[in-house]
Amino acid sequence: MNETLRNRSTDPETGPNVTAKRPTLADVATRAGVSTAVVSYVLNDGPRPVSDTLRAKVIAAADELRYRPDRLARALRRPRRWRQIGLLVPDLTMPLYAALVGRVEIEARERDHLTMIGNTGYDPERELEFATAFTEVGIDGLMIVGAVDPTRTGGICARARMPVVWVHNTRSPVDSPIVGADHVAAGRLAAQHLTEVHGCRDIVFVGGFTADDVRYGDRETVAQRFQGFASVVGDTATAIPTDLTAAGAYRGVTDHLATRDRPPHGLVVGTNAQADAAVRAITDAGFRVPDQVRIVGFDASAARNFSQITLTSVQQPIEAITRQALDRLLTTAPEPAAIDPASLPIAVKPAESCGCLPT
Repeated sequence: MNETLRNRSTDPETGPNVTAKRPTLADVATRAGVSTAVVSYVLNDGPRPVSDTLRAKVIAAADELRYRPDRLARALRRPRRWRQIGLLVPDLTMPLYAALVGRVEIEARERDHLTMIGNTGYDPERELEFATAFTEVGIDGLMIVGAVDPTRTGGICARARMPVVWVHNTRSPVDSPIVGADHVAAGRLAAQHLTEVHGCRDIVFVGGFTADDVRYGDRETVAQRFQGFASVVGDTATAIPTDLTAAGAYRGVTDHLATRDRPPHGLVVGTNAQADAAVRAITDAGFRVPDQVRIVGFDASAARNFSQITLTSVQQPIEAITRQALDRLLTTAPEPAAIDPASLPIAVKPAESCGCLPT
């Protein structure tokens, strides 16, 4: 029989292209002329010995039928130490999300859970595909960082009766608390550092936060940070719209500087991914950081300690966020404890870009 048709069935209406039922252990036993117990002993290498002759028959039958063990059913039958959770993040190349993934893997492993990771790319369809696949695998819960379609994704989890925890932010409202830092407070703290610590009177925010500005990116968090920024600056608060990419930040800051007689005293850069580009745009325009323009950003990684100019940034408590998210995901309580914002403190980490440390 043609190999491509071996596991196909013929339907009077659709022809020979309908996929047949997946072969079972019983099918292998019938083909080999042995009991299902013997097939199990061969495929699981025990617990009872099987003669070489019978073993060869079982293996040949399994190969002919293209039999694959049902790993989920096998896992459900066996006691096991390791369980699994799913973790969806928008972009693993971003330091914040990479740090979260690393911390979740460590913390989950300490709780006897392995982590399956999906990189959604801020794509709602990919987010749904991962959520569906993870529920079919049989994970114990799903943690979603920066969900872009929480309504449909949450619906998939609800139908599968699978716990879900939202982390950092979501593109639309959800009916349960989001485990994450106070982004409005973070924006306020960044602005206050420039105005109160360094006496800057003219400061500008860098980052877009509308659907027109940003198609793929964390525009919800940037909008909240700008809200905090504006609460300090007041009605004159200005934002340089970007698409949240490095190229967009460079272009936006360059264009903004070209419209001014002198540069602003300071910039609050709405995401870490834009920070280097903002610094480059300022220096390429002939200005000095921090002597002429002071900069504060968000979520600088340890790798930035070796940049030409280290970034002063408002830092999120990654370890505390991870612990709270896993506590909520793996709890057996009918109602998880409320999230206390005080337990997720944010803080300014001084560095060279604002002038706190010498360059």
